[in-house]
Amino acid sequence: MSIENSIITKLTENFNPILLHVENESHYHHSGKGAESHFKVTLVSSIFNSMRTIARHRAIYSCLTDELNAGVHALALHTYTEQEWQNMGEVAPKSPNCMGHGQ
Repeated sequence: MSIENSIITKLTENFNPILLHVENESHYHHSGKGAESHFKVTLVSSIFNSMRTIARHRAIYSCLTDELNAGVHALALHTYTEQEWQNMGEVAPKSPNCMGHGQ
């Protein structure tokens, strides 16, 4: 199973998402063809209703320990309650350009 699929499976099983979008952004970071080292995760879940942002991120990092140990270098986490997601206009922030990309 690819790392991306593993991330999707684990986040789905552990967070029962209203919305889950996992994007492999490795190609923006000179990671080489087929790399799975940089991911952007947008996750909307009612589980987050009673959690602050740092607790949400810790929960995701704990869930994805194996993937982080297997070479995932970066996770851009965008975690929301359903209300927060609606307040955002249901659009996650764009990822910034990698400082070394294209140089």
